[in-house]
Amino acid sequence: MARKPQILIVEDEVAIRTGLVDVFVYHGYEVEFAERGEEGLRKALSGLFDMILLDVMLPGMNGFEICERIRQQDRHQPVIMLTARTSDEDIVQGLTLGADDYVSKPFSVAQLVLRVQAVLRRARIGDELDAEIRLCNGLVIDTQNLCAGADVVFTRREMDVLQYLSSQSERPVSREELLVKVWGYASQMEIETRTVDIHIAKLRRKIERDASNPQAIVTVRGAGYRLMVESDKSADGESA
Repeated sequence: MARKPQILIVEDEVAIRTGLVDVFVYHGYEVEFAERGEEGLRKALSGLFDMILLDVMLPGMNGFEICERIRQQDRHQPVIMLTARTSDEDIVQGLTLGADDYVSKPFSVAQLVLRVQAVLRRARIGDELDAEIRLCNGLVIDTQNLCAGADVVFTRREMDVLQYLSSQSERPVSREELLVKVWGYASQMEIETRTVDIHIAKLRRKIERDASNPQAIVTVRGAGYRLMVESDKSADGESA
């Protein structure tokens, strides 16, 4: 018998937590939960879970702090943040700290299940591409160790984006294609998310000499993003 996916739900609101536990048990997951931030962090760092659903507003340590601590130890751990704080600043903060995605409250339980399935599906895909990516600006990215030298490190999701863009480097890739191919969402899913744009912004801050004038990840107007690898001499696009 196949092992059931292990999911940790860190949520202090009883009604939401109970509902999520019931839903994910019904869908075949092994579920554990935590009510407080410190308890959630301890369990999250155990390495036992395939997915962590992490509320932002928690008693004690908040979800942002927990996510940051998780990423300090494990850049591969899938994390989806649940938040009633939907300002751009809060969303950017969560994704910048390394969350794979965020879901705003109130949310559709059915859509949340699909998004969890999508992130887990992508997380199971092994490294199938080259061991390194050489960018047009001279930066060499180690895809296996999630870094570019000692000073530049990436999350697993950031590397997934780079690897997919590298595999398609002869053309621009749309946001919608990245959601399907990198985040694993079904093409028919209608999702409002800034996840792609925020991850691109994070990557530009890490790999560009000047993030305000990107040369390695360029924006092609009306088409998407294109990664300029070592063999590329120029891009027919406009950076943003």
